[in-house]
Amino acid sequence: MPKTVADVMSRDPIVVREETPLKEAIQILAERHISGLPVVDDVGKLVGIISETDLMWQETGVTPPAYIMFLDSVIYLKNPATYDRDLHKALGQTVGEVMSKNPIAISPDKTLREAATIMHDRSVHRLPVLDGTDQVIGILTRGDIIRAMAASQD
Repeated sequence: MPKTVADVMSRDPIVVREETPLKEAIQILAERHISGLPVVDDVGKLVGIISETDLMWQETGVTPPAYIMFLDSVIYLKNPATYDRDLHKALGQTVGEVMSKNPIAISPDKTLREAATIMHDRSVHRLPVLDGTDQVIGILTRGDIIRAMAASQD
């Protein structure tokens, strides 16, 4: 019988809220040696993910989009909305300002194969695991899947 997400996920993961100061989230990531945290609202429902990738904007900053002037009009060569989003990430002071919204999640009854396919196809490193009421009950990382693969070879 194939292993399910529930078999290998980390249970009761550390979560943060949108209003959590960014410094606090960075401290949690560094001290616990983890690369991302689910972000929940006041009732515990998943609203986002804060990851190392989101935090890189704090160090790297952003470059304004290239543009050309034509007949007294500005024509952006890249989407200015992307610049606006990246600027908020670079200047953000709370988790809610920096997190990735609309995270991809999974239910605990899915197979590891399904989880691995989602992670690969969507280029994500972790999947929050949600129960039937959208509460975060666990987190599944790529490392969890690799450890499960290694254990099955013994």
